[in-house]
Amino acid sequence: MFNFSPNFFAYLLVMAGVTYLIRMLPLVLVRHKIENRFISSFLYYVPYSVLSVMTVPAIFYSTGHVLSAAVGTAVAVLLAYRSRGLLLTSAAAVAAVFACELLYLVI
Repeated sequence: MFNFSPNFFAYLLVMAGVTYLIRMLPLVLVRHKIENRFISSFLYYVPYSVLSVMTVPAIFYSTGHVLSAAVGTAVAVLLAYRSRGLLLTSAAAVAAVFACELLYLVI
């Protein structure tokens, strides 16, 4: 059923080791509280920047056309900025993308 390559488990072991080291090394090497304000604020914002770097390209390549993705993103940002709920914001963005895709088919 599954056709594993001969090196599959070696690759799996290497990736497990790398993942473990990335998570374990900061805990072992940094034993005291970080007092430097620059480093503390940098580490505070890293998850947000990584999430946006992974999410934004996926937004623009997830639809049939970049314009419909931009319209959906604009609708989502506008509604989120006005503090609407997550369900309303995502439903409105999906509806905007759907409407743009339908317009592309008609035109």
